[in-house]
Amino acid sequence: MAQRLKGLIQWLDERVGLGDIRALGTHKQVPIHRHSIWYYFGGTTLFLFGVQAITGILLTLYYRPSPEEAYESVRFITGEVEFGWLIRAIHGWTANLIILVAMIHLFSVLFLRAYRKPREGTWFTGFAMLLLFLGFGFSGYLLPWNELSYFATRVGTEIPGAVPFIGDTIVQVMRGGEEVTGATLSRFYGLHIAILPAMFTLLLGVHLFLVQRHGMSVPESVEKASAGKPARTMPFLPNFMLRDMVGWLGVLGLLAGLAALAPEGDGFFVKLELGEKADLFGATPAGLRPEWYFLAMFYSLKLLPGHIFGIDWLVGEQVGVLCFTLVGAAFFFLPLIDRGKRFLLVRVAGSLVLVWLIVFTILGRVMK
Repeated sequence: MAQRLKGLIQWLDERVGLGDIRALGTHKQVPIHRHSIWYYFGGTTLFLFGVQAITGILLTLYYRPSPEEAYESVRFITGEVEFGWLIRAIHGWTANLIILVAMIHLFSVLFLRAYRKPREGTWFTGFAMLLLFLGFGFSGYLLPWNELSYFATRVGTEIPGAVPFIGDTIVQVMRGGEEVTGATLSRFYGLHIAILPAMFTLLLGVHLFLVQRHGMSVPESVEKASAGKPARTMPFLPNFMLRDMVGWLGVLGLLAGLAALAPEGDGFFVKLELGEKADLFGATPAGLRPEWYFLAMFYSLKLLPGHIFGIDWLVGEQVGVLCFTLVGAAFFFLPLIDRGKRFLLVRVAGSLVLVWLIVFTILGRVMK
């Protein structure tokens, strides 16, 4: 058996160049310092995306994207397909966990200033992938076609309508019409399983290439402290990769535990229960809330008055959407904004945004 495996490896090496790949991995060095723990969140995000892709493919084998069959197909998956409930629960928990891990990764890069030259492109692609994760979450939420997802999508797709001049057009494009109907479900399904994965795969390839090209950033404080001294490093293969895989096993165990013990979510932040089928003519449920990663924006918009300072043309929702857009643009172009001397301001602003996200996410869930 060992001889056959060795022969297979040699056969692949002659045709694919496994030796070159192995040499590249062993040549690549990963810095070792007190902030090295943050390096693992990028690999964990990639691992969670792999779990999402595998479980999503399995669910697609049974899911039927039509208003008449979507709800019944999900109920069939959870009730009739062997281990279908587990696959759906893992997919749902991973969808939430991947956004949390990606956010931690984003803010760690921000506070360590790992986006500085020449890694601007790494930041741009990474931030764009976080936005795609939010798109995955929003588009996938409607697919069960239950009461909660239907009305949450109807409320969520109304928000872009606050954009001046083009808001109504954006809403119609998102919904495929004036209201959330079967056309919306078809669009969200295509977006969720085809368009967003294709865009993400492209960005991921560029992101990984840039990480390989420029290596992992070392914080400025570590660079100054070790000036004139040989930098401590370890090979990517096998040292760092094995450590990363231990973390993946831990995350996989966490997902399995959450899915087995709470297949319908925790009932507070993560809600995966199927509930009742969507009734397009029913009343909007009381206390409707979006997923936790949209709660901060939802609650902020809810607190804004109809008109700012009583001025008719300063519509509160429009001002809120404009502020969120400006903050998002500032985050995206952060490497171009921060030129060294402004880093203290960037750190303060980043801390304020992080505090706002945490506090308003909690308030958005507990407040009526």
